[in-house]
Amino acid sequence: MLSGLDHLVITVTDISRAVDFYSRVLGLDVRYRDRERVDLMLGDMALRLHWTATDIEPRAATPTPGSLDLCLRSQLPLDEVHRHLEALSVDVELGPVKRQGATGELESLYLRDPDGNLLEISRPLR
Repeated sequence: MLSGLDHLVITVTDISRAVDFYSRVLGLDVRYRDRERVDLMLGDMALRLHWTATDIEPRAATPTPGSLDLCLRSQLPLDEVHRHLEALSVDVELGPVKRQGATGELESLYLRDPDGNLLEISRPLR
C-alpha cells in the first residue's frame, strides 16, 4: 500500500534561522513554497518547515518546535561530517557511536538544530 515518504513537517520558531542551519550546515537545497512554508530537499523527499505562528490546516494536533528526533543518512564518512560541523562551530552531542537503523547497523553523530530538534547523522556500517 505505502511506498515511501514524500515530506516530513518540522515546526520551527524562525523560518530564516532554520533555513540557514539546514542549508548551510547540512547542505540541503531550499525551495520556497510561500512565506510560511519552505521545503528543504533531501533526495526525492522534503523536510517541510512550518512556522509555529502559522494557521496552515490541517496540521498536527500539537505542533511543537524541538519535538523531532530524526535520523539522516550521510554519503560522506562521519569523520568528514564531524570536521565540517566543527568548522561551523556546531556542537556534536554524541558520536560517532554504533546504532541500529532501519536496514542495518549504523555509525552515527548526534546534534541539535536551532529549535532543539535531535538530529542523528548516520552512515551504514558494511
